[in-house]
Amino acid sequence: MTALVVAEHDNQSIKGSTLNTVTAAVECGKEVHVLVAGSNAGDAATAAAQIAGVSKVLHADGEQLAHGLAENVAAQVMAVAKNYTHILFPATAAGKNVAPRVAALLDVGQVSDIIRVESEDTFDRPIYAGNAIATVQSIDPIKVITVRTTGFDAAAASGGSASVEQVDAAGDSGLSSFVGAEIAKSDRPELTAAKIIVSGGRAMGSSEKFDEVLTPLADKLGAALGASRAAVDAGYAPNDWQVGQTGKIVAPELYIACGISGAIQHLAGMKDSKVIVAINKDAEAPIFSVADYGLEADLFNAVPELVAAL
Repeated sequence: MTALVVAEHDNQSIKGSTLNTVTAAVECGKEVHVLVAGSNAGDAATAAAQIAGVSKVLHADGEQLAHGLAENVAAQVMAVAKNYTHILFPATAAGKNVAPRVAALLDVGQVSDIIRVESEDTFDRPIYAGNAIATVQSIDPIKVITVRTTGFDAAAASGGSASVEQVDAAGDSGLSSFVGAEIAKSDRPELTAAKIIVSGGRAMGSSEKFDEVLTPLADKLGAALGASRAAVDAGYAPNDWQVGQTGKIVAPELYIACGISGAIQHLAGMKDSKVIVAINKDAEAPIFSVADYGLEADLFNAVPELVAAL
């Protein structure tokens, strides 16, 4: 019995979320295959073959797979699904777009956002914004799973020697088409892959203050910038910086929360960080309950002082 990991990639390289998903697949106690569905994605398939723990890479290549349209990727997964007992996706925007379609086509229940593998059919997943953990058992013959990547260590990106097998690309579903993409370019690390994150909340007051106060600290630390939902909703930061239950789930080595009160939805997205530093002038702010280090101070004084000290 074998597990299939549906790789997230950019047609040239494998994204880090795939490495965490491979670890979850290995813990299912199965042989692990990886599906790379893309266009001119030979480099990505070669990279997938080097991941430790992977025994085979299925490479499907076709123009209709170039942009990862969910309907076409789901059709590609369905073309090989009968050979697997477990089909795993990273619980990213892309993975969560494809996995429910595959589960529906297979007529099975999806097991979402797992953080631990108890056995080949039993998994732990957070509920109530991470305040409780549910243990879920699936009796479906094929288990469709999304993996919360912060719950698993990344598999080694090198050291493997999997074979690469070409498979026929599924035809275009005709249900959707790629129109265009507007991609924000930044010299900073991608939020979900960053080792250090500096985040700001509603207390920043404006986008100008957000940039003026937090950007120098992020520059000093080589950090990514994040924000609470309140800061994003107020227009202080772009949507792709949002950390939390309705944003991105992160677990960096260091998370610095500036002017973030610590609403339950935000904590759900960052409380697995290795070290959490909170700066807030409200001594009763919930963020202090999860912080390893807390500074009760006005962030507009404390952060510039910290930058100067660095």
